[in-house]
Amino acid sequence: MATSKITYNGGLRTSSVHERSGNEIITDAPVDNKGKGEAFSPTDLLATSLGNCMLTIVGIAAAEHGFSIEGTTCEITKIMAENPRRVSEIIATFQFPDQNYSEKDKKIIERSALTCPVYYSLHPDIQKTITFNY
Repeated sequence: MATSKITYNGGLRTSSVHERSGNEIITDAPVDNKGKGEAFSPTDLLATSLGNCMLTIVGIAAAEHGFSIEGTTCEITKIMAENPRRVSEIIATFQFPDQNYSEKDKKIIERSALTCPVYYSLHPDIQKTITFNY
């Protein structure tokens, strides 16, 4: 089964449907690349996927080790480069709720975050700047 089906809607906008669930994501070209910037751009999704994946993997590890990360947020900043136009850096800043995490919990969090599949899938030339705030 396919993962998704993408339709070009015109005006530099696409819609992607997740085949299993039917959920839909809209993308627009960014304003700095002839678009309206009214939705995530494809490169926004690339960068955002890193934070989503890291939180998911940390959530799995936290559950396995008996603590919670519920309420944790991750702010993503995407830095673009030119010639060729590409993502050059993704900055991920995690803010954990006041849970009095032990040093062991923090090591589990940080090690698991840095082993997510998206982190490993990104080209090594993309700088990944990760900050964990407890």
